[in-house]
Formats: sequence, structure tokens, C-alpha cells
Amino acid sequence: MAKRILYVEDNYPNMLLMKRIVEAEGYELLTSVDGEGGWLIASEEIPDLIFVDLRLPGDVDGFELLQRIKSDFDLQHIPVVVLTAGGSRDTEEQARSYGCDEFWQKPADIREIRAIIRKYIGKEKTTN
Repeated sequence: MAKRILYVEDNYPNMLLMKRIVEAEGYELLTSVDGEGGWLIASEEIPDLIFVDLRLPGDVDGFELLQRIKSDFDLQHIPVVVLTAGGSRDTEEQARSYGCDEFWQKPADIREIRAIIRKYIGKEKTTN
């Protein structure tokens, strides 16, 4: 069974790009457009890696989602990578205080995303 990556992002073009990258690496991509949906998917599916945007619609933003994941016994071991636009040094420090494993500014380079995936969950298949 392929390892699974959850991406919580409300920007459709970003979601499509991540889908291409993740599938090219041989993994399955789970997606949610808001924090509440991301929380439900993470809780039910227990993915191997989570990418999350901090600015999300609804009552659960990326910070709240990150805090929930890292406070949950069944999920706290999952690496969480923040991918956000316009994040300041204070934003990064806050995300790290909630337990994020990596903090990246958008737009992230395809090679950077592949490197993050390989760092945390390995490489499923050879790609060109």
C-alpha cells in the first residue's frame, strides 16, 4: 500500500501541483480545502506526512489544525510541514511553537517538495 500524504490547502492550482508531485513520487494524496476537513481526514486516515497552509477558510485555521494534530496521541508522530504565503519570522516561530516540523514559504520549488517528502517518508519509485 502506498504511503499517504495529506495536503490541507484552499488554493486549487496549488492542490493540483502537489497532486502531480506526490503521485510522481509514488504516493497517494489526500486533500482538504479547510482545517476542519483536514482534521477529520487526519484522524480517520492517519497519513504518513501532512502539508498544511496556515490561512484556511472556516473556524479551523492552519495553526489550530497544527495544534490539534500535535496534541493528539495517535497523530503527534506525523511530520507536519507548513507551506504558506507571506509568513513572517513571527509566523514561523508561532508555527514551530505548535510543533510544525518544517516551515516553507510559497511558492515552494518542486525539488524542495520532493526533498521534503523523501526526508520524511522516503522514496517509493524512481522518477526522472
